[in-house]
Amino acid sequence: MLTDVLGVLVIARNGGRYEFHQDPKTYEPAFVASTPLGVAESHQLGALLRSVYLTSSSPSYISSMNGDIVDTHELHIHAKAGGEGAVIFDSAIALLQGLYPPNTNNKILLANGTTVISPLSGYQYVPIETVEPGNDRSLEPWTNCPAFVEHIEKVHSSNEFKAVEKAAHPFFGAVRDYVYGRPTTLENAWNIYDYVNTQLIYNQSYAHRLPPTLVDQARGFANYHENAIFSSSEPGGIGNLAGRTILHSILESLERIAFNNDPLQFLLVETSYQPFISLFHMLELIKEDPELAGIPNYASALAFELLRGPPPEDRDFVRIKFKNGTDNFQIYHAFGHKADIPLTEFIYRIENYAITSQKQWAAACSVGYHDPYLHIGSQQGASSTVFAACAAILFVGVFALAKYIKRSRAKKQYIHLADDEVSLGFDHENYNYGTTTANVDWPRREFELYD
Repeated sequence: MLTDVLGVLVIARNGGRYEFHQDPKTYEPAFVASTPLGVAESHQLGALLRSVYLTSSSPSYISSMNGDIVDTHELHIHAKAGGEGAVIFDSAIALLQGLYPPNTNNKILLANGTTVISPLSGYQYVPIETVEPGNDRSLEPWTNCPAFVEHIEKVHSSNEFKAVEKAAHPFFGAVRDYVYGRPTTLENAWNIYDYVNTQLIYNQSYAHRLPPTLVDQARGFANYHENAIFSSSEPGGIGNLAGRTILHSILESLERIAFNNDPLQFLLVETSYQPFISLFHMLELIKEDPELAGIPNYASALAFELLRGPPPEDRDFVRIKFKNGTDNFQIYHAFGHKADIPLTEFIYRIENYAITSQKQWAAACSVGYHDPYLHIGSQQGASSTVFAACAAILFVGVFALAKYIKRSRAKKQYIHLADDEVSLGFDHENYNYGTTTANVDWPRREFELYD
């Protein structure tokens, strides 16, 4: 019986917002703002996660985690900053308010004997790491990716897409009067649905005059379009790019939770809808429930629980749960398993498809890799910048070698005073020169610095 939950990774979609436009050919986003309803949805999700993982009466209770006052060593938050970034950040804040609500024990005793409680009756400030697409491709890898743009073009020009578009002509004719000049094509299905759905929620006069079936049809065609764009028949296909980049965070967090000396027990990734679609395909959850092939609702959550099996094996298992918006969590099984999958098998089945660095992302997207020190994989051959960088690296290498030879010779020089032998300079063997990690884009490298 698997009852001991060691920790969990939760991927959460942002709460509701105003209309959000994406370029259907490049997915270039426009600015959008959250709404009170949207942050309320995310707050409700946070409260639910609290009841599932931080409440002792829950079967998924993480017993070793502090459920009252947040311990930032146990909890880590990632939030996407690109695309719907402002909305996603607001959603993360609201979710954390539900996960760790204000607590009057969030206080401090000063040296003068005064006790100070955090503002707003003990509000808990949880750090959030925002993920910028320019520096970290894990949460929005499809931007500035030529191979993904080519993938979009192939989907739009496929025979299947053209057949669906032909069948959709009656709908696009009917919805034209309700989208006010927006292109009524299958390519633009996402923007059509987003506009209609947003107006239906927030515009009362619009809601009163919209025919009842149009929003469901709009969502159906948007589901078809987004599922075709953000999936591939093969796990390593370019359509699964959104899942392949977030997969690194999933595997790394599960391994950290499984390692007893690592305090991490809860990782939250607040993001948009695209990774959900890719992961459902990559993990073969679509085969178990075909209705997953589409856009998850606002404030949806995909949870990867790590459970410790019973003795004497003490193996770790992964349990996957998904809740679509306001629905309850349901258990799903990866790769056709009828039960929780062993962690070792889960990693073995999927790790080779994970994109773990900027360099791997560049290779998948067919772009030249660049960081402040190197140019790798230029599509046009080596440039003068490449040769300049190589020359600089060669110079640094020669300089370091000269310093090493100089130190080696210095160690052999001694001054003899009577019967004592004293070395010149300091003790090179016992002195710790140190290693400094350069904070540059992936992949990171280490440089040894000497005085």
